[in-house]
Amino acid sequence: MEVDVLKRVPIREQDPKVRATNFDEVCLGYNAEEATAEASRCLNCKNAQCVKGCPVAIDIPAFVHEVKEGNFEEASRVISKASALPAVCGRVCPQESQCEGKCIRGFKGEPVSIGKLERFVADWARENNIKPELCKEKKDKKVAVIGSGPAGLTCAGELAKMGYDVTIFEALHEPGGVLVYGIPEFRLPKQKVVAEEIENVKALGVKIETNVIIGKSTTIDELMEDEGYDAVFIGSGAGLPRFMGIPGETANGVFSANEYLTRSNLMKAFDEDYDTPIKPGKKVAVVGGGNVAMDAARTALRLGADVTIVYRRSEEELPARVEEVHHAKEEGIKFNLLTNPTEILVDENGWVRGMTCVKMELGEPDESGRRSPVVIEGSEFEMELDTVIMSLGTSPNPLISSTTKGLEVNRRKCIVAEEEFGKTSKEGVYAGGDAVTGAATVILAMGAGKAAAKGIDAYLSEK
Repeated sequence: MEVDVLKRVPIREQDPKVRATNFDEVCLGYNAEEATAEASRCLNCKNAQCVKGCPVAIDIPAFVHEVKEGNFEEASRVISKASALPAVCGRVCPQESQCEGKCIRGFKGEPVSIGKLERFVADWARENNIKPELCKEKKDKKVAVIGSGPAGLTCAGELAKMGYDVTIFEALHEPGGVLVYGIPEFRLPKQKVVAEEIENVKALGVKIETNVIIGKSTTIDELMEDEGYDAVFIGSGAGLPRFMGIPGETANGVFSANEYLTRSNLMKAFDEDYDTPIKPGKKVAVVGGGNVAMDAARTALRLGADVTIVYRRSEEELPARVEEVHHAKEEGIKFNLLTNPTEILVDENGWVRGMTCVKMELGEPDESGRRSPVVIEGSEFEMELDTVIMSLGTSPNPLISSTTKGLEVNRRKCIVAEEEFGKTSKEGVYAGGDAVTGAATVILAMGAGKAAAKGIDAYLSEK
């Protein structure tokens, strides 16, 4: 296969018109020939900047080199030393702002497709039944991990590799956290990818108990005082949705993106074999501009709706990945930018009939450096709608913090934890991921889980 070193090997995808009507994975991934060709573009830098851009510090040049040589099993071993969820990360990680954003090849051409190569290796390992290596020496210390999302799974996997006896407590009936309830099937297949990666973590010796709500079923204090856990990691995520506080927001037909996606993803409302109710809507507006907004919009589209994204800033400020915005546009989703809702209009039966919006313009930059949107006087207009999905971010559920003595939280109800190792104000309790930062990315949560595992190991080694 001929390779232009300045250009990526193109990735195969489902045709936009076809995929807009199904929930099958959009990106089809590399085959072995394409992967080895793409890997051959890597410069194998001695001082690899890409590794510095990876929150879990995968030895990227080493695994890419093994792919180039056709040693896919060895490439898998290199990745698994650093990452518990490579098939997930290869699909949903924002590589363009992390490893690929620092790739030297990208200065004079296109960066190496590190994420797509990671996905290829992880998929190859799964298809060829390559399992992670087990720890030979067991320690007689028990660690409880709260939440089975990316932070919890990573922390649990790392601790199990060190020999600890680890149990994950998950509030929902199925493990995976945001990977199963938040990210749609067409971006992240649940059985083929997520369930298999969770099985790999369990193969390390990690136990998972579902339907356990910490703060109701039991508490952190009870886990430590009555059940003999020597340390606890809180990776419970940020599942509490935010709303705008505008008139009409409590009408029938207004959803949080969290609820809408959970109904479709975890409860399989998109599948006719399931009874989970969902309101597909005919005319849907999704308010927000992040990856979750794109996921909700693309889900509503596949359920048969005419969908518009409403976002108060311009396209340059959209927080969603460029790839997700590109896919959404290809599939026929409309974008109403520099637009902000002021009221949801309700019919006589209490259902959404439309939304009043105003046009915005960008003013001076705020503290974050982003230009603040300012209302254009006299620009008010109405959109005719039957469904509104609010995708304005999430914050942690206060249940754990309110039932745990001595656990400090900040004004946003996020748990206060030291950045280096996730140590909280309560002895033996560590935290990381969205429960600490508020809603962020899968890979940052994994990085926090990995750091906390190191902190817990150091704490228990001294105990």
